[in-house]
Formats: sequence, C-alpha cells, structure tokens
Amino acid sequence: MGMQLGSGKKGPVADINVTPLVDVMLVLLVIFMVTAPMLFSGINLKLPKTQKVNTLGLRPELVILSITEAEQFFLGKEAVAPKELIPTILGKFKASNTDVLYLRADYSLRYEKVAKLIASLKKAGVSNIALVTEVEKGN
Repeated sequence: MGMQLGSGKKGPVADINVTPLVDVMLVLLVIFMVTAPMLFSGINLKLPKTQKVNTLGLRPELVILSITEAEQFFLGKEAVAPKELIPTILGKFKASNTDVLYLRADYSLRYEKVAKLIASLKKAGVSNIALVTEVEKGN
C-alpha cells in the first residue's frame, strides 16, 4: 500500500535529469537577451534625440540606410555611391522581401539634404520610410 521509502533496493534510475539542461538554456537565454540589442552597431552617427515612441531593434536583415555628416551613404555597413543608392535599395527590398527603409541621418546633416533624399526615394517608389532617432535621457 502506498509508497515505500527506504526499501533498500538500489538500481538504475529510469528518469532523465533535466535540471542541467534547463540551467544551460536559461544562461543562453540571458546571454542572447543581453547581446541582441548590440548586434547592429552600424555606422557611428550622432542621431537626433526624441521622446520614446516605440522600441525598434535594428537587425542586420533590415534595410537600413545611414547618412554621415560628410554625406556618405551606407546600406547596413556597406558604403554605397550616391548614383547607385536607389537601385541598391530596391535590390535589397527584393532580396529581403520587405518594403520598409530605416533611415539614420547624422544630427549635424542639413535638413535640406535629408528632405531631398526622402523626396527622391519616394519618387523612386520607396514610400515606407522609418526615421531612426535616439531616445532622450529620462524618457
């Protein structure tokens, strides 16, 4: 009747001990959670600061256009000539099966340059443009 404790029989245990597996998986989860936001460092730009609207995790598979203060263009981390910019962006859209362009423009870049770029992108058919900024401290 019931459970017998200390019966004295010692034999092989048929249960699998999953505790070490769970420990390893939790450690890996924490590591990936900490390193994931740092995966895309991209081009070093001083971005404009705004209030937090939504959190955007920039990943290398996204189509990210960065413009430096010296008006150099980068798609991801690859430099692109201004004349090849729009065809390269359209090619990236087809390759990544997306239609969103994430635009990162340096803070000291003149607004006129960014506005002209956005106008030429829209004229070429790139209508879904997301502007990437930094969050102000305290928000």
